[in-house]
Amino acid sequence: MRQRKALSPPRHVPSTVPPRKIIPPHTPPGEPEFFSTQIAQAKRFYLDMERSSAVRLAVVCGGCERCAPDYHISRNDFRYYSIEFVARGHGQLRLQDRDYRLGPGDILAYGPRIPHDIRSDPASPPVKYFVDFVGQEALELLRPPGPVPGQLLQTSAPEQVLRLYDDLINTGLRPTPFRDRLCAVILEHLLLRIAETAVAPGTIGTLAFESYQRCRQYLDDHYLSLHNLTQLAAACHADPAYICRLFNRFDYQSPYQYLIRLKMLDAAQRLQTPGLLVKQVASQMGFADPFQFSRSFRRVLGVSPRQFVSETRP
Repeated sequence: MRQRKALSPPRHVPSTVPPRKIIPPHTPPGEPEFFSTQIAQAKRFYLDMERSSAVRLAVVCGGCERCAPDYHISRNDFRYYSIEFVARGHGQLRLQDRDYRLGPGDILAYGPRIPHDIRSDPASPPVKYFVDFVGQEALELLRPPGPVPGQLLQTSAPEQVLRLYDDLINTGLRPTPFRDRLCAVILEHLLLRIAETAVAPGTIGTLAFESYQRCRQYLDDHYLSLHNLTQLAAACHADPAYICRLFNRFDYQSPYQYLIRLKMLDAAQRLQTPGLLVKQVASQMGFADPFQFSRSFRRVLGVSPRQFVSETRP
């Protein structure tokens, strides 16, 4: 993307996202002029750069850039809406007259009439993903708690955001008749996932957030053997009320709701096995009462287990 200047080296902060392979930059005919040439490596795509904003939602370009140590972009305006995600490294951001330190997990949003200035940390240049887009529904998706233009936030699930960006880039690079529509669908999923996992800047790395991640990971790994919040609290050496406060702060559901969701999603997979009875799956999920299992299944998936079986089994 842009133009640059150097800054003094800040302290090192560990990355939250593993490396991804990106390819050396190139400038094919017709590539947008605002794509930076002072990039160490890049993997970028562009579609119809003149796409009308009257469409519902359309991606115009996107990619991944490993910024050079002297990377610097400064604009008072930008033609498209843009969402950038810092996967690794550090930098400095000035967004609408506010200064921020950029680091892994940060997400910034800008667009028309949104001044922004982004610089690399020369000691740890950022690797960042971006997508630029237009459309009548863009502003509907760019609203709290998600990435509002002119806002910096963090995501509590950087790996999920990174996977969606990777999927978007790979789709944008495939010249098929479905590319534009698929990119728009992935973009909408990306924006909703960011909104779902949005937390305030400075959250990642705090003791509270690390405690939340530890509890959530324990649920992911042991949901089959867990039946209530008390068991989770004992395993994580935390007070049940404190765990509820953590999920209220960093998630959109309670820890018990998350536990039941994990069980029901697993149950849905198992119910597709020919010959396996609903009551057997209920027992495997730790439900002694099949009726309670059915109520929980309907709450999560919107249909009863028997209806799900009739619609999904051959």
